[in-house]
Amino acid sequence: MMNTEVIEIAGLSVELVRKPIKNLHIGVYPPAGRVRVAAPPAISEDAVRVAVVTRLGWIKKKQREFEGQARQPERRYVSGETHFVFGKPLRLMVQPNDKNRCAIRPDASDRLTMLVPAGSTPDQNARRMATWYRSQLREKAAPRIAKWSDRLGVPIPRWGIRLMKTKWGSCNPEKGLVWLNLDLAKKPLAALDYVILHEMAHFVSPRHDELFLNTLDRNMPGWRQIRSDLNALPLSD
Repeated sequence: MMNTEVIEIAGLSVELVRKPIKNLHIGVYPPAGRVRVAAPPAISEDAVRVAVVTRLGWIKKKQREFEGQARQPERRYVSGETHFVFGKPLRLMVQPNDKNRCAIRPDASDRLTMLVPAGSTPDQNARRMATWYRSQLREKAAPRIAKWSDRLGVPIPRWGIRLMKTKWGSCNPEKGLVWLNLDLAKKPLAALDYVILHEMAHFVSPRHDELFLNTLDRNMPGWRQIRSDLNALPLSD
């Protein structure tokens, strides 16, 4: 049996997992330095708190390392840059025009063409690219949300897309609402599938408990590797 709860220790939000193991283990995980403690049922919460406080220096160090992990270089939206679309690297080709037209489309197998009005600034092009990414993510996410709704036997939720700095997605089971990180438009589709399943599994169980984990295991046996691969990818600023 496994039980999960979240407790506050020395200003940290700590995920405490009780499971049949011999020793207590403390882990810090990307992308935001999430702290997780796995402990046998016999160890008291006070002992868990002491263990976390004892390793507080190490925990903070790991969190700082994740804050400084590889991030995508600042974009200038000029020809030659590499931009990722669902995990695939594409070489950007910017084509200014005098007709005030704007269009973004993948061309051939390795190129992303961006048709923009002449004189466009990097900020303007960044907003155009974000709008395009949002449309691409919405197109890919909609059928996946419907698929997982059917498989999990839960209603199709209200959902939206926004840029998040520390989470790939979020779910509010009480409001029936799911949010997806806009950055998922740059990550492999397997990651998008995992994040949607993860968030919608909270409609089965709002906590990261045994029922929640069993739901992931049953529907996506390789989810842990997909999560690890996703968290290892560069983050956007």
